[in-house]
Amino acid sequence: MTDPNEEFVQAIAEHQNRLLAYVHSLLGDHARAADVLQETNLVLWRKREKFRSGSPFLPWAFAIARLQVLAHLRDRGRDRCLLDNDVVEMLSVHAERSAGRFEETRDALRSCLAALSDESRRLVTEHYFRRVSLGDLAESLGRGLSAVKSSLLRTRRVLATCIERRVREAEA
Repeated sequence: MTDPNEEFVQAIAEHQNRLLAYVHSLLGDHARAADVLQETNLVLWRKREKFRSGSPFLPWAFAIARLQVLAHLRDRGRDRCLLDNDVVEMLSVHAERSAGRFEETRDALRSCLAALSDESRRLVTEHYFRRVSLGDLAESLGRGLSAVKSSLLRTRRVLATCIERRVREAEA
């Protein structure tokens, strides 16, 4: 039999990136989001007995994270750069809906990348994953900068269309 604490820690670890992205989308500042995520993790751990095994973890964790963001805003209310509670509530609804589509979008991206031509996949991989500048990429390919930009733009459009189609098919 699996230890419930171990399962809970595994669920927290599995969803860290999505929780951080969610908190960041509400605060707009990476340092603050990281701090609030740490507080959220502590609260999640303290409330682990209240989580019902078998129920979806992420919506529950998002609700706690939203409360931690609101507490952070309340505590730092004098800072003019922070959003008010109504805006955070509105953003949180949108962020929670979007997070539900994360897995489908990621899977679609993988499939669509695999379906690209070798040249197109190389452009995407070099520029977006390996952070090679467009100038360096053009030079390594022996092509002009504008030609590389055009190819990358066409490839992004193909990827976007492919991803949208696959996500729609997954939802149907």
